[in-house]
Amino acid sequence: MISSDTNEINIYLKSGEVKVCVIGIGRIGLPTALSFANAGLDTVGVDINADLVKMINSGNYPLKDEPGFDKIFEDVIKNKKLFATTEISEAVPKSNLVILSLPTPMDKNNVPDYSALISVGKSLGKLLRKGSLIVVESTIEPGFVENELISIIETNDKKLKAGEDFSISTCPETANPGEIQNDFKKLPRLVGAINEKTTVMIAEIYKYVFGVEIIKMPDCKTANAAKLTANVFRDINIAFVNELAILFENLGIDIIKVLEACDKKYNFETHYPGAGVGGPCLPVNSYQILNSARGMENNGLLKIIRAARETNESMPYHVVELLSDALNQVGKSVKGSTIALLGISYKPNVKDIQLAPAESIIKRLDELQAITKIYDPFFKSSNVFSHKTENSLMDTITGADAAVIITAHNEFRNLEPSLFMAKLRTPILVDTRGIVDMHSAKKAGLVFRGIGRGGI
Repeated sequence: MISSDTNEINIYLKSGEVKVCVIGIGRIGLPTALSFANAGLDTVGVDINADLVKMINSGNYPLKDEPGFDKIFEDVIKNKKLFATTEISEAVPKSNLVILSLPTPMDKNNVPDYSALISVGKSLGKLLRKGSLIVVESTIEPGFVENELISIIETNDKKLKAGEDFSISTCPETANPGEIQNDFKKLPRLVGAINEKTTVMIAEIYKYVFGVEIIKMPDCKTANAAKLTANVFRDINIAFVNELAILFENLGIDIIKVLEACDKKYNFETHYPGAGVGGPCLPVNSYQILNSARGMENNGLLKIIRAARETNESMPYHVVELLSDALNQVGKSVKGSTIALLGISYKPNVKDIQLAPAESIIKRLDELQAITKIYDPFFKSSNVFSHKTENSLMDTITGADAAVIITAHNEFRNLEPSLFMAKLRTPILVDTRGIVDMHSAKKAGLVFRGIGRGGI
């Protein structure tokens, strides 16, 4: 593969001679594998989750909250273009394109954990066919490929040499959970590699499979820097709006009205306040950028990013403060009160609780000895964050002293204030996502609190 020119690559793609191995077939990896299989390429997915592998091979689509790929899944399984395995040793030697879609979470000290990539890198050094191409789709800090991953793969008995026996590139995924198919079809892809020839080859392959604009970057680290910059930009701006929201609460200003007005200006990009920033991307990406500056701590770099993280991580506690204030208004305290929490996913309409703000809210309420009832349409009757969730919305809010909307799931967007008035024991509603009309809530008789909703 690595010695092929553009014309040869296109011939291999059209003839189906490119054999693909996707290592890590979770939220992003499986849609990626499905996309390559749907393009007519024999694809194998590798994952340590034996239940997931069994589910895929039995034809049971696992990402029920990821629309659009279910039909593709059905087709590629039927046509035997995709199968899954837990054995990396079976898949890699038969493949000439290896895609890494592995998790890069944070440890307890907020340091990026690349152990999955490191472990797979060691295996690749033993299993790679000569001439293979590697694509790292996992989100990593700039320089990880050049400074660490290549040497890990090269350190093996086969004595493989990057640029000669194999080549490596990055194409960081940019898809939004819950909207992956739409993003795969529309968003440009960034491609950087250890040399220009590899960049061109990977660009041709991704253009063939996804049909989107391919942005060729100078190298791997620049491509990864671009991915992180886009997400850290969002994290910082959400923190900015969260800080304004707390100010406006005290000034009696409704931040939603402010943002609606600002949005009319051509160069304003609207971000909304909320209970915190969760998920596997934004919080982690900010810490990845911060980790890139290790050894430079004393030069004053990245103060804004550190401050943004501090603000966003404080928001779950601000939610509890709003709740406490509302309870105090009616002569109650958090201790002993029954609190109905609506939504625990980190984002709307997705079954995902990675770094979800709800976890910190629940932990704080436990510390204050509240009684929590939790409902999320994606986690019915489940054990989550050391609590058993409820099976229905009505069971959750009936008889509770207050309700807190944490996640803006579609199910919660059209709830009438009168419903809370009828079902709650005490008419308190805290809206952390700005989906409730506060004037309607007040008119209905609710004691209402919302992040940045000082106009009440």
